[in-house]
Amino acid sequence: MAGKNEKESRQQVYTLLVELGRKQGDGLPEDATGAALMCYASGVDEAEAVRETVAILKQADQAPLDVTGYGTAEERAAQGHEIDEDEHALMRRALEENAVIVAQVTPHFD
Repeated sequence: MAGKNEKESRQQVYTLLVELGRKQGDGLPEDATGAALMCYASGVDEAEAVRETVAILKQADQAPLDVTGYGTAEERAAQGHEIDEDEHALMRRALEENAVIVAQVTPHFD
């Protein structure tokens, strides 16, 4: 019998880079052409994390154009990425809250 803890243990946190276009009311600087968002999103797999992230961003009046997945913390460490304690804390929060955490917003300007 599968309990809640078993389901939670299947959840992992994925690092995603989301490219945004412009949309009226998106909250980006007026002269920005878009933005990049570094997000940490929980999901049973990366595809679910991407779907949830895109859905939440659309609900927040954002215009996601593209998502690049960088994998879990373990996958990133295996690729040589350095992950500091602040980043690990955000990942833990995403997992605990089953949430999408936007860690960084970088507006694009032409």
